[in-house]
Amino acid sequence: MPQVPFENQLLDAAESMCREELQVLQTLRLKETVERTMKVPFYRKKFAEKNITPDSIRSVDDLKRLPLTTKADFRDQYPLGFLAVPREEVVRYHGSSGTTGKPTIIAYTARDLKMWTQMCARFLVAGGLRKEHTVQVAFGYGLFTGGFGLHYGIERIGAAVIPAASGNTRRQIQLMQDMKTDVLISTPSYALTIADHIRRENIALPSLSLKYAHFGGETWTEQMRETIEQELQIYAFNNYGLSEVIGPGVSGECLARNGMHIQEDHFLVECLNPHTLEPVPEGEPGELVITSLDREAMPVIRYRTRDIARIFGGACRCGRSFRRMGRVIGRSDDMLIIRGVNVYPSQIEEALLQVPGASPHYEIFLTRPKTLDEVTVRVEITPAYFSDKVSDMTILKSHIVSAVAAITGLHLNVEILAPNVLQRFEGKAKRVIDHRNLKVE
Repeated sequence: MPQVPFENQLLDAAESMCREELQVLQTLRLKETVERTMKVPFYRKKFAEKNITPDSIRSVDDLKRLPLTTKADFRDQYPLGFLAVPREEVVRYHGSSGTTGKPTIIAYTARDLKMWTQMCARFLVAGGLRKEHTVQVAFGYGLFTGGFGLHYGIERIGAAVIPAASGNTRRQIQLMQDMKTDVLISTPSYALTIADHIRRENIALPSLSLKYAHFGGETWTEQMRETIEQELQIYAFNNYGLSEVIGPGVSGECLARNGMHIQEDHFLVECLNPHTLEPVPEGEPGELVITSLDREAMPVIRYRTRDIARIFGGACRCGRSFRRMGRVIGRSDDMLIIRGVNVYPSQIEEALLQVPGASPHYEIFLTRPKTLDEVTVRVEITPAYFSDKVSDMTILKSHIVSAVAAITGLHLNVEILAPNVLQRFEGKAKRVIDHRNLKVE
């Protein structure tokens, strides 16, 4: 991994507090959160069932006594059943897209927004953003939390923001050239779309001033990072968040790029076995379950994210004391079970990007013609490797099949495609195409 060419900085002293001091703060804030959520009928009922009161919270170990919260609970309480303050104290609403059901509406007080701004500024500084930079935000602005969260974090640092929003790739590149953009903020899949356009239009990379990028909003692999960095000649940093707990800012990478530091003074993050709901050993993958510690408008207790990642501690050369999480490898509800084998789409992506000639543009096509699932991986071949010789493509296809088998243990159907056949994405990429017509019982 290349050396990141900037000096480490911390935004505030809290990022390096000792673990003992942090646990005292977490316990105090957990008690306050339980007291705050007593105003929410959903939690008040759950607490009564478990005989939980704020006074019964004596350490962070009491977290495991508290009830879990799910996405379905948010939908059942739509739109504002989780609101813990009077509506006149709310200054902004955000929400999820609602593509798979009712959207989740998230409320913020003025203090919530100030806290959120600080959290976003922290990970941006950790990833190289400085006051002298110009930042192009290619996230959507609207109910989606990404655009606004990062926007105010950038302004908190004092850097200049170009609120380009998502889409119109030609204009995005023109802005980068004309405004000498230093930092790109987008989904990783949209960065690939930008790189594709630059290549097709024969735009010289030296005409861009890009140095860094901060990517979030979707699962991506280390191989994807390497591809984007090579294509755009930048250093890319990962961050994590989700709208139900606040938005981006739950965690982010520092210059070491060895995991994302969790903002532990604002969140308690557990890593549980998604089936038993028991903690997994440190460093083992599990489902992230998040409790907010100082949100006012909509505090959330033990929210099941469905995101699978690992959490680990240990010293980091950046000086931050917060524990770190690895990149999200998938979602517990996106896991594919193929011939009895558990497979995450990110594992297939990892395999594809190990094969010279396979591009990062792919889709996983699911069908069930009879009683068993059939999977076809459709992947574009890069222009340099694409050939009209059947023998060349047959050899390349066999390499892809072998790479996928080495990581997943499965020999899947592979269909190789010419360049620029598959859809490009301006926001979150849709990699899995499910045509199984499964009936929900």
